[in-house]
Amino acid sequence: MVAVAGKVALVTGGRRGLGAALVDEALARGARKVYSTARSAHLDDRPEVVTAELEVRSAASVAALAEIAADVEIVFNNAGILLPDPLLTGDFERVTETFDINVFGPLRVARAFAPVLAANGGGALVNMHSVLSWLAGSGAYGASKAAAWSLTNSLRLELAGQNTRVVGVHAGFIDTEMVSAVKLPKATPAEVAARILDGLEAEATEVLADDVTATVKAALSGPVEHLTFSALR
Repeated sequence: MVAVAGKVALVTGGRRGLGAALVDEALARGARKVYSTARSAHLDDRPEVVTAELEVRSAASVAALAEIAADVEIVFNNAGILLPDPLLTGDFERVTETFDINVFGPLRVARAFAPVLAANGGGALVNMHSVLSWLAGSGAYGASKAAAWSLTNSLRLELAGQNTRVVGVHAGFIDTEMVSAVKLPKATPAEVAARILDGLEAEATEVLADDVTATVKAALSGPVEHLTFSALR
């Protein structure tokens, strides 16, 4: 069991949205320290929270954070970006940025913190995906989240030998600034954060954070042409 109480956690992208809710939920469950990162400096007056700057596109930035946060036992790879550019006609630099942040960013964090987690008993790595990992039609964003899902499944195998639990989280739309323009039902960040930590503490391999995600996951064995973004509408 990966109990949060008494542990030291790291939340990338912890300044707002789901990241901020994960910081709150970890503290509510008794985490003794939570590192909360953002691209720029930010403040949090709670004594258990340590804020830090992190650019997940920079290996040097990630390595510097691993030096500072050498006591981390649970890593929440939450930082991400939503740039739904079409794969064929979208700006290629934006497509590249999407993959760099949503796929290679979590991989940089995993590579830097794997030795830290091993030194601290194994702990856990929790990666945020999306229901769009399984649905076509959201351009570079969905493709990047599909790649992130595969990344997590491979990291699970590679980190098993050091006793690090790897958890993949899939969620539909969360009521944050990132998807404020999407006119579909949304869960609150607090609801999703609670489900993530419930799953972590219950030793889940995968967390399906809402009903729509569970429905889409159940449809994966069906015809692939049915797995499109329009299925959510």
